[in-house]
Parts: sequence; C-alpha cells; structure tokens
Amino acid sequence: MLSSQKIEEYHEKGYLGISGVLTAAEVEDLKNVSEEFVEKSRQITEHDTVFDLEPDHTPEFPKLRRIKGPVKAHPVYNAALNNERILDIVAQLIGPNIRTNGDKLNMKSAAFGSPVHWHQDWAFYPHTNDDLLAVGVAIDDMTENNGCLMSIPGSHKGKIYDHHLDGRFCGAVTEDDFDDSDAELIQVEAGGISIHHVRALHASLPNQSDNPRRLLLLQYCSGDAWPLCQNLDWDLYVSSFVRGEPTLEPRMENVPWRMPLPAALRSGSIYENQAVLRSSTFKG
Repeated sequence: MLSSQKIEEYHEKGYLGISGVLTAAEVEDLKNVSEEFVEKSRQITEHDTVFDLEPDHTPEFPKLRRIKGPVKAHPVYNAALNNERILDIVAQLIGPNIRTNGDKLNMKSAAFGSPVHWHQDWAFYPHTNDDLLAVGVAIDDMTENNGCLMSIPGSHKGKIYDHHLDGRFCGAVTEDDFDDSDAELIQVEAGGISIHHVRALHASLPNQSDNPRRLLLLQYCSGDAWPLCQNLDWDLYVSSFVRGEPTLEPRMENVPWRMPLPAALRSGSIYENQAVLRSSTFKG
C-alpha cells in the first residue's frame, strides 16, 4: 500500500517508482516465461499478433522487441495483471472500480533495445476522464544504462501535445518547441513497479547494457472512464474489470482531448507508429 506522501507525490509529479511489490518467486516466473517467448520468436520472421521484432532479429540471434497482449498469451502475465498487491495500489490512485484497457511487454534486448520516443498515452486512447495509469512491472532492474523509463514531472497537468506527422498520427510528440530538459529517470529494482499517469510525458532510451531490460506494462483505468475512439461492446467492457463493478454512467471531466486520427501510417505497435519520425524527440 502507498503512504499518503507517495499518493501526494503521484498526483504532483504524475509518476512513481515503488520497490518490492512482487516476490522473488513471481519475478523468476516472469523471467522464465519471457525467455520462453524469446525462444519461440526464433520461428518468427515478421511481426504478428503476439511478436513484435527488432529490425535485426534473426533465428540465430533472436531480438524480440515486444510481446503484444501478454496477459492473454500466458497465465503468468495474467497473474501479474490481477496481482492483489498491484491492484491495492492502483485502487488508491484511481478508485475501487478498476478495469484494464491493454497490456504489453517491452523487452529491450541487450546492447540495443529500441528507444521509445516521447509521448503521452492519452494521445493513443482518450477517455471521458483521465483516471487512467500504466503500471510497469520491472522484470529486471531498471537503470539509466539499460533504458529505464523517463518522465517529465507535472506534465500530466498540462496540454496534450501534437502526436501527428504529415497530417497522420505517429505516436510521438512532434512539436518543435518540445523541451525534455526537466526529465527524470524512474529507476526501480526487479520486483518493483513504475506507475505513470495517462497524460504524463514519458520515453525510454536504448539499452546500452549487456543484459535485457524487460518491463511488463499493465494499463488500468477507472470503471467510469469510457473510451472515446472505439465502439465498446458491453460484454467486452464487463470482462475487462479486474476489481469492482461496471457502470452505465460514464464520468465526464473537463480534460483536454486530441484524437489519434487519421490513423498511423504504420500500425501494430508504438515502435511501428514512431518509425516514420524524421528526427529524434530526445532533446537533452
């Protein structure tokens, strides 16, 4: 559970790093399963519905960039999504009725691991209110050297930046005057978690270490936050709840919106969305 100081820090900065949430056994299970997926990726030569590959991936030297939808792909990841210690923390930040609206596992292979350029998750999936967050379960230690998450304190209280290039959504901030000089690292040890608000600006640099940096990202939102950019099936909505009860009354808040339309030229993952960028979003 979070202290009142930690809750205040989250609301002030828009992100947190929390140590020791998962047990050593839970972390070991996540590591083992993730390594199994890397082995399976040897049989894959193109992106598919589960495997997102680094550009230089080969069967001999597999480089798995992302596991898409890991929660449905393996029960160990599903157990992490429904971990009561994680849900207790999430409930302190967005309330007792919680549903999931997505998940992925960013692998960051040793000595490379693609960067993720500056962006706001809100630009991808605006809702009727912004009580949404992402929990990053650290399967490995998250350090500056291996490309840990970075975020800009207080950015979740500001505007929604333009994430378009040549008139199409591209999944990254494209405003010329964007400044990341105030960015802070979110460093946590394996078994800890990061949390960032859906409107917080965040990014990660390449992995410069000799080991993988695996981060399981679990998206949660308040049960009364309804998506604005998709036709929501009721049964699907109900099944997405991990705690509490669904509602037919969306809560509307006066928050900024910017739609991710027209759709990205390259789809499939944020890496593909951002592949059209002509320059880096990293200014520091």
